Amino acid sequence: MATEVTIATTCDKSFSVDYMLLSPKDVGLWDLIKLLFFKNIGKRNFIDCPAGTVEESFSQRFIIFISIVAQKVLHLVDKPLGWVGSAIEFMPNFKHANGGFFKLLGNIITGKMVLPNNESPEFLSAIGLWDIRRDLDSRINHEDPRYTSALAIMAAKSAYENEAYIKETVEKHWKMEFLGFFNCWNDYEEDYTTQAFMWSEKTGDTELIGVSFRGTSPFNARDWSSDVDLSWYHLRGIGKVHAGFLKALGLQKNKGWPLPDELQTENPKPYAYYAIRQKLLERLKNNLDAKFLVTGHSLGAALAIMFPAVLAYHKETDLLKKLEGVYTFGQPRVGDLQFGEYMKRVLETHGMRYHRFVYCNDLVPRVPFDSSDVYFKHFGRCHYYNSFYKGQVLTEEPNKNYFSILALIPMFGNAIWELVRSFIIHFQNGPEYCETFTCRVWRVFGLLIAGLPAHGPQDYVNLTRLGSRESFMITSVDQSANGVNVEPLNGSNKTD
Repeated sequence: MATEVTIATTCDKSFSVDYMLLSPKDVGLWDLIKLLFFKNIGKRNFIDCPAGTVEESFSQRFIIFISIVAQKVLHLVDKPLGWVGSAIEFMPNFKHANGGFFKLLGNIITGKMVLPNNESPEFLSAIGLWDIRRDLDSRINHEDPRYTSALAIMAAKSAYENEAYIKETVEKHWKMEFLGFFNCWNDYEEDYTTQAFMWSEKTGDTELIGVSFRGTSPFNARDWSSDVDLSWYHLRGIGKVHAGFLKALGLQKNKGWPLPDELQTENPKPYAYYAIRQKLLERLKNNLDAKFLVTGHSLGAALAIMFPAVLAYHKETDLLKKLEGVYTFGQPRVGDLQFGEYMKRVLETHGMRYHRFVYCNDLVPRVPFDSSDVYFKHFGRCHYYNSFYKGQVLTEEPNKNYFSILALIPMFGNAIWELVRSFIIHFQNGPEYCETFTCRVWRVFGLLIAGLPAHGPQDYVNLTRLGSRESFMITSVDQSANGVNVEPLNGSNKTD
């Protein structure tokens, strides 16, 4: 039967020890039922894995089932969701391009209306309309333990915008140097799916270079599909890593991660990892004392932590020594337990900081599912903040897999509070905290899907600004030494 035939592979996967790649596009109901009740998943036509692969655990097969169903639903709503996103982006930008609502009416009557240009410095994406802030908080200076985290989330948020907007933000609002925008190729998607930018901040003789990856677009079903996908490659010496994130960062078909000097140059298209690595080497050559940080929100957060993982895979010791830290916001899980142990060794060896921020009931840090040591797990410390922006350091965010009957009532109760808070927060904290209409619409969605609006950048910016200075002085249990370490979340205060 056709449904019993293993997928015809188009790529040589010899660069990996093992792999499991889900392809839910053409899967039918009967295929899914057989997945639940037959252990030999290697016979399923929508699962690409070595022949004879068996999954004994029903619960693990059920997790795969849920992942495929979620991806199927997202595939079905891909175009409608894109249309909704385009409409949401168009109307506010249309009004702004014409000088406001009343001028727009006049321009329509006179036939002089101006269509928005999505490459202009004024154009805002759906994320930008969610949180319109561009300036850094002037009350948080370099000596403040919140500074680097506050800078990192603003960069992660800005990465969703077009190049002209980002350049103007960095140069005019942050008074820093814009180093470049990267629009990068995905070998598997055969499209430019990965974006990032770099900037430089100089304070006296010190220089901090930043790399920020763009995250999940709220109206891009493909991005959301990557977040819930369980596909993985097992890389030798590293562990199982999320296939979608590897591909977005620059995984090469049939080659995996060749060394930069082995990368074939006949394809002029830039790959994120290789292009950003080269730019960093060029910039750091001019200042031996400079450091760099990597940041991102959502999918961008996954790419941010994967970047040093591949640097370590290539034994880029000199670059890793200059990596001040990785700051991620709303990061999904990227690898298994072995990958987590690998990254812990990398972080410890090179003295790097890894700060994984999670706001309240944010859905994305709780996917893909953490069902056992077989699949995806977080590692390192979780800087968890509740809806009052009170922070604590945990080994894992509460309700780690999101779907919990006991957590449902508190989650929806919290969603009601977040909606109410959106109308009053600016009275206490100032006009810059006034939430936009778009943001409040997302808060309403939270009454249906609790935790979805919590993934937006608004609350992550707020927690870095409204969280107490003390909450950024990390108190954590060092499990290896059974002691307590206290250190600030600010790279400028780092001690060797």
